[in-house]
Amino acid sequence: MQTLIFDCDGVLVDSEVIAERTLAQRLAQWLPDIDVENALNEALGRTTEAILEHLAAASRHSLPQGALSLLDDEIEARLSRELQPVPGVAQAIEAIDLARAVVSNSRRQRVESSLATTGLRHVLGEVPIFCAEQVARPKPDPAIYRLAAQTLGVAPADCLVVEDSISGSSAALAAGMTVIGFVGASHVPPNQASRLRDLGVWQVMTDMRELPELVVSWQQQCRLNHQTRKGGAG
Repeated sequence: MQTLIFDCDGVLVDSEVIAERTLAQRLAQWLPDIDVENALNEALGRTTEAILEHLAAASRHSLPQGALSLLDDEIEARLSRELQPVPGVAQAIEAIDLARAVVSNSRRQRVESSLATTGLRHVLGEVPIFCAEQVARPKPDPAIYRLAAQTLGVAPADCLVVEDSISGSSAALAAGMTVIGFVGASHVPPNQASRLRDLGVWQVMTDMRELPELVVSWQQQCRLNHQTRKGGAG
């Protein structure tokens, strides 16, 4: 069964720019000796906890007690007020007749809230959601994508993933899935498309309106690969 898997933040919802602004504001106060903007660009797609651990280790300053909870609460409060779906994503989802799932490095509470706030929960339907807290090592480790494939009962080769980050794309590729890199959200750095191509994603798209056609191309490629393998076996 072919399955279309979406990352959430920066793919379904335009949330990364909100999270990054909040992180940048707070971390500039807490860790003033760190180049926060560059550090956040490099950390795109990682969990907030992983970002905090990395930056705190590089700073002479200490994070306040409960920093992770403080940041998560502030980010989620802003998301509830400001969050919007990625332009065109609802129309793209409705145009594609494939099983689908969501795989995110965010905690489930944030994913559920983001989909509800933007109305995408209704568009997606009752899709399976896989989140970072379900595995010991989140993206860029492939564990969350392997868990999704195992739970859904699908082969990794039959999964097409839409990701915006190096971290998420690395995880899906390592799990044996095909990846479309999406660079159309508000937070994407200028060189992200070339970085994703260098990583080995199948295609890069700048607009969600491209997705239905890319899905058709991927399905055609899968059929050709299957026919080639079948012919070789014969």
